[in-house]
Amino acid sequence: MLWIGIWLIFMAAPVRDLVDGGHGTAATVLGALGLTAFVGCYLALVFRYTARVHEWRAVYATFTVLLVLAVALALGMGTAWLGLFVYAAVSAGAALPMRRAVWIIPAITVTMMAIGMRDTGAADLFPGLGVTTLLVGFAMTGVRQLIRTTVELRQARATVAQLAANEERLRLARDLHDLLGHSLSLITLKSELAGRMLPAHPDKAAQQVADIEQVSRQALVDVREAVTGYRRLTLAGQLAGARTALAAAGVDADVPLEPPGPGAAPDEEREAALAWALREAVTNVVRHSGARRCAVTLTRRQTLAGPVLELAVEDDGVGPASGAGPGSSGHGNGLTGLTERLEAVGGTLDVGPGAGGREGFRIAARVPLGQDGGGQAEPTAAVSPGRLGSSA
Repeated sequence: MLWIGIWLIFMAAPVRDLVDGGHGTAATVLGALGLTAFVGCYLALVFRYTARVHEWRAVYATFTVLLVLAVALALGMGTAWLGLFVYAAVSAGAALPMRRAVWIIPAITVTMMAIGMRDTGAADLFPGLGVTTLLVGFAMTGVRQLIRTTVELRQARATVAQLAANEERLRLARDLHDLLGHSLSLITLKSELAGRMLPAHPDKAAQQVADIEQVSRQALVDVREAVTGYRRLTLAGQLAGARTALAAAGVDADVPLEPPGPGAAPDEEREAALAWALREAVTNVVRHSGARRCAVTLTRRQTLAGPVLELAVEDDGVGPASGAGPGSSGHGNGLTGLTERLEAVGGTLDVGPGAGGREGFRIAARVPLGQDGGGQAEPTAAVSPGRLGSSA
């Protein structure tokens, strides 16, 4: 509304002509009514039909009225009203099909110049006003295409999200069927068998009940393992969530589109630890940092202990608390939990000021890429009582 409404300031020339143009009462009233109708048609076309056209008949009818009003007002009120043709060109570029707009916009420009030729004193207006009408009309076709593409992308994103949710529900249904279908069928059969054996052979019925207990316990273990897999965080999911969260908070984000490929990807447990670190760090940036920029990097490094994958999150907001440094132990639950989670998979955590010095905040989480990785890594020395702990 602001973007479209601000351009109505160029209606000042017709309004000034109505007030100071020396027209009669009837001409002034008719001019005011015509200008009001013109603005209404213009706003209807630009607001309703730039992003999407529902009714082409309404578009053509409204545009025809708009063009007729522009011609009538320019002929009846004078050259001060020639600027209405600029709005007509904008409406053509915003609402009409491209194949028609490419010749209607030049036709509007020629019509405007032909009407203005009646006033020899306005000849100096033609080059600038004509070029403006032509260029603004064609520029609006590009804006219209950009707006419609944006709308289509949003719709496509919503469709992809819905399809992903449907696929996840189907996967959950398949996994539950595979996990529980056989076990529940076996429990049902053994229960019926135990019921028939109970009067005559209680010892055999007791064996069937013991089998039922064993099968049900195994089914419970399978379900718990499946649920644990569903709840495990992934780097891909957290990278997407980080982009969304930072954009919603108005932070200029530099986040990788995808996690490393198979050759540089950690196992599931270490990936989950990095995903937790990313989630906690981004929460810190959004809630406490006051940052304007945030960069997330994933780097494969070679160390003396072997290859590691480093996740670094750095912002330009409030730096770590003063006095933090090696040996600091005043960090909060967030950093404590991350440190323990990373150490459990042989990783380390570094927290400190950004690369620029005292300004900014940086967290770096590293996990080994080797297959053994069972040993504990050396605890990180630089853990500050900064903002990250308060986000937990």
